[in-house]
Amino acid sequence: MKRIGLAILCSALATTVLAAPKDCEELKKEIEVKIQANAVPSYTLEIVSKEEADKHDVAMVVGTCENGTKAIVYQKNDI
Repeated sequence: MKRIGLAILCSALATTVLAAPKDCEELKKEIEVKIQANAVPSYTLEIVSKEEADKHDVAMVVGTCENGTKAIVYQKNDI
């Protein structure tokens, strides 16, 4: 019975950690790794407020962070 209680407690704690808001810089670095893996030669990633992100094309917003108050905007630069 103690094992079941411990399993439920650990599961609840793990769920809380997974639901924690992402740090914007951490998320930006993760996105940069994925873009570089696709060999994109020139691009810009910018962290902006939610209001500023709403002014951009929806396809340019590649992530949100800090509980949805900020967004990461992607732009491919022409060489």
